[in-house]
Amino acid sequence: MTNHNYRILIADDEKEIRDILTLLLNGDGYELVQAENGKEAVDKATEDIDLYILDVNMPELSGFMAGAEIRKKFDAPIIFLTAYSGESDKVMGFSVGADDYIVKPFSNMELLMRVKAILRRSGRQNQDQGNTVDKSGDMGTKQESLSNVVDSNKNQIIISDITLDLDSQSVTKDGESIPLTYTEFKILELLATNKKKIYSLDNIYQSIWEEEAVGDSAIMVHIKNIRKKLGDNSRNPKYIKTAWGRGYYIER
Repeated sequence: MTNHNYRILIADDEKEIRDILTLLLNGDGYELVQAENGKEAVDKATEDIDLYILDVNMPELSGFMAGAEIRKKFDAPIIFLTAYSGESDKVMGFSVGADDYIVKPFSNMELLMRVKAILRRSGRQNQDQGNTVDKSGDMGTKQESLSNVVDSNKNQIIISDITLDLDSQSVTKDGESIPLTYTEFKILELLATNKKKIYSLDNIYQSIWEEEAVGDSAIMVHIKNIRKKLGDNSRNPKYIKTAWGRGYYIER
């Protein structure tokens, strides 16, 4: 898929920022939809939008509130823009389903790279996701364990009563659809394709975002969200287990 096939909605109450983003992203081949506030972003959200870039501090509805409303209906990735770099803001963003978080001021190159990385991740279906980590912390490949967990005929991964469909990037539990975000799906897929391997928070971050980790909170929030959606008990989890002081893993 070329950039011309991607449609991005940008929402920011500052016209200058909207114009800069539009010029930048149009120049890279993306189709743009603009919104002046959170409410307008929610109103303009459709299945045709491939990525949302939402400013956090907007009138009508904040970026976080708009993102939460959009996430109820659509699974396209969300990037939050903010002038604040505090950890609590990042936790809030990831808790409502964010896929990335960019602090203002940002460089044009940084934004384009993050947009491309997220669209690449969200658009990939049955592709190798790169390096993973085993219990000792050494880097390995997913191919070691894929043959043991993937139904080659249906391209699915089974975890007890949960099924991951790698082609449609969807999850079902006892036949009922579980609405995970792209990032949540990728984390679950990473653990499921390498059962019994323990991943530290940094290992998961590096595997999913393909860059150095910038704190523990993002992955912890995503794991919490995945468990909640799967109906898992964090104190006695059935699916994603906790190796205290080491990370997370799926046993079988």
